[in-house]
Amino acid sequence: MTERHALDDIDLKILSELQKDGRIRNNELAERVGLSEPPCRRRVRALRERGHVSAIRATLDEKLLGYEVISFVLIQLQSQAQAPLQAFERSIAAIPLVLQSWRISGDADYLLKCVARNVEGMHQQLLQFSTMPEIRNIRSFPVLGIAKDAPLPILQDPSTRDPAQ
Repeated sequence: MTERHALDDIDLKILSELQKDGRIRNNELAERVGLSEPPCRRRVRALRERGHVSAIRATLDEKLLGYEVISFVLIQLQSQAQAPLQAFERSIAAIPLVLQSWRISGDADYLLKCVARNVEGMHQQLLQFSTMPEIRNIRSFPVLGIAKDAPLPILQDPSTRDPAQ
């Protein structure tokens, strides 16, 4: 995100409503947050331009679309030098079934969220990872079910409040 901008209560309400329904019409959003349509539209545009809203997209059901296996994969690289990190990130960017990738600290360097059509597809994916020279160790965790999938908590003052409070 670029420089920090203070968010007022209306901005926070807008973010909360967009998180619930990214397809909400401006007139309904304006009504829910207590604004007329033009200032609501301006605020949404400003929130997007400042990076508070990075994307609005549909959440799809993987299984209904033919991906029976969701897995998380921990990757440990041979080295944490910049060149191997960049090479690994380029490699996984080219794999469509790797949906998300996070660089992490601890025993592994990356956590990937992957999908596959079936167990054999997941196996093939792991074999593909094993051919990458940057990788030292791979651990996979197939998902049995989702226990929680919640929106981001909207804090009154994002720079100072702890969401656990």
